[in-house]
Amino acid sequence: MNLKESVRTVPNWPIKGVMFRDITTLTQNPQAFREACDLLYERYKDQKIDKIVGIDARGFIFGSVLAYKLNIGFVPVRKKGKLPYKTISATYALEYGEDTVEMHVDAIKEGERVVIVDDLIATGGTMQAAIKLTEMLKGEVVECALIIDLPDLKGKEKIPGYKVFSLMEFEGE
Repeated sequence: MNLKESVRTVPNWPIKGVMFRDITTLTQNPQAFREACDLLYERYKDQKIDKIVGIDARGFIFGSVLAYKLNIGFVPVRKKGKLPYKTISATYALEYGEDTVEMHVDAIKEGERVVIVDDLIATGGTMQAAIKLTEMLKGEVVECALIIDLPDLKGKEKIPGYKVFSLMEFEGE
C-alpha cells in the first residue's frame, strides 16, 4: 500500500494558498492506519525508549498506539489550560502571534529516553516546544517521529541537533 495515497489533500484550507494534508483518510483506512502504526513500531521496538510524548491533538492518535505497542507510558503535550495537574509550559511562534503548550510536571523522569510523535511537521514550532518541555524535565529526546514532513516549510531546520523521522514527505505539492 502507498501510504501517501491515503492522505487527502484539501486545497485552500484553512486559508487560500494552503494545501492541507488531512490524515483522517489515513486513519479511517484500516490497512493504511495499521501500516503507519506498524512502521513506527518497527522503528522503535529494539531501542530503549521509556516514554512516548504525543503532541495535541493528532500526535495523540499515533503516539498512544505506539506507546501501547511498545508497552511504555504515553505523555500528552496539550494546549494551555487543558491539563488538570501542575504543568510546565513552552511558548512557540505562529505565523501571526504565539501559542503555548503544556506538560504535567511529573510526566517524565530524569534520564528517560523519549520519542516525540506528531502527525506533521510544517514550521516546527510545536515540535520545538515539545522538545523544550521534555528537556525541562531532564528527559532525553531520542527522535522526533512524524507521519508527514512538509520540507518546503523547513520545520526540521528549526530543530537542529535532533533526529527527525517521517513516513512521507509532500514537497511543493
